[in-house]
Amino acid sequence: MFIPDIEKQSSEKIKEYQEEQLQKLLPYLKEKSSFYGELFEKNNINIDEIKQLEDLTKIPPTTKHDLQTRTHDFLCVEKRKIIDYVTTSGTLGNPVTFAMTDNDLERLAYNEYISFACAGVTDKDTFQLMVTMDKRFMAGLAYYLGLRKLGAGIIRTGPGLQELQFESIQRHRPTGLVSVPSFIPKLISYAETHNIDYNKSSIKKAVCIGEPIRNNDFSLNTLGRKITDKWDIKLYSTYASTEMGTAFTECDAGRGGHHHPEMIIVEFLNDDNQPVAAGEPGEVTITTLGVEAMPLLRFKTGDICYHHTEPCSCGRNTLRLGPVIGRKKQMLKFKGTTLFPPAIYDVLNEIDCIENYIIEVSTSTLGTDEILIKAGCNETKKISEKTIKDHFRAKLRVAPEIIFFSKQEILKQQFPSGNRKPITFIDKRV
Repeated sequence: MFIPDIEKQSSEKIKEYQEEQLQKLLPYLKEKSSFYGELFEKNNINIDEIKQLEDLTKIPPTTKHDLQTRTHDFLCVEKRKIIDYVTTSGTLGNPVTFAMTDNDLERLAYNEYISFACAGVTDKDTFQLMVTMDKRFMAGLAYYLGLRKLGAGIIRTGPGLQELQFESIQRHRPTGLVSVPSFIPKLISYAETHNIDYNKSSIKKAVCIGEPIRNNDFSLNTLGRKITDKWDIKLYSTYASTEMGTAFTECDAGRGGHHHPEMIIVEFLNDDNQPVAAGEPGEVTITTLGVEAMPLLRFKTGDICYHHTEPCSCGRNTLRLGPVIGRKKQMLKFKGTTLFPPAIYDVLNEIDCIENYIIEVSTSTLGTDEILIKAGCNETKKISEKTIKDHFRAKLRVAPEIIFFSKQEILKQQFPSGNRKPITFIDKRV
């Protein structure tokens, strides 16, 4: 298993290395980036005084609003150097397009190369990519480049189409999948309906993207158990975003996604933009290293996570990222209880009759949060609304309103206008 040398160093050496990289980044941003040049001047920031990682707190964070409203001011290269464009999904607002140079694409390939290696993937593996590479989607491109750099085989089937997925598995015998984890139970259901013995297939592992498969204690959550209770495969959780161009991927220990310090500086901040201690939830805030076209400094992702600093049994000494608790803008106050959507997803995933769903939140006439679940149901397994609400009360102490639809109706609502990601959360609050 390949482990970059820096990831095996002591925490002191890793910090020293990142501070050296920070000294290269700050002058580059001051000279090349209109946004950061203006930020430094406006806030009287002398970049020569930013020597240690702790000094980053002197610099105001960058927000998603900054990226959405001033995208072009982040560009640090001439247009002729841009090779590719990728776009964020726009889950929390308008999508942002990122320009990438040839060096940025090579960095992206290296990131996924070391990330797949972290998950135990070698050049003897063949992976079926069940994610899209079109619509300027970074993830599909990143996985393809990383597996290619690693020397592993690649089968590009794209998302959906269970029949095609199993035809490809049976024909080409891949050893692994890259997939949104909520699609895997659909694969299992298809296999069972068509008498396919999926446990005798070639698949041994799945790299799961876009959704959590673990609880905060690293045990598998409902979705993770739903997969592994039936399919004897190893699941690897990942956390990544277009903005960071970097992935936090689990090793075989399954104790959180490993930080790659050669790719990114990561902070975990409270509401006052101050670092939180290990064991406290904080907003993931990143500074990219080695990005040429659109580097970011102290960018607040909106994702709330725990982080862990003790060494891992795999030999890495880098910090590890726990599963995303929720997104800061999606936090709900419902009947006196604080909730994030993943907690609601986890309950819904336990209910066999619910095959897909959308959570809608709105503001009541009293100014409080209201939650409505649109549930797509299997008519042959349908249970009562009361039973579902009792299940919510047992797990979360509160029960939202529920309306039942056919799974086909929910599917149409999840993918309006050809969206590349299913919409599962709609925020109508004012």
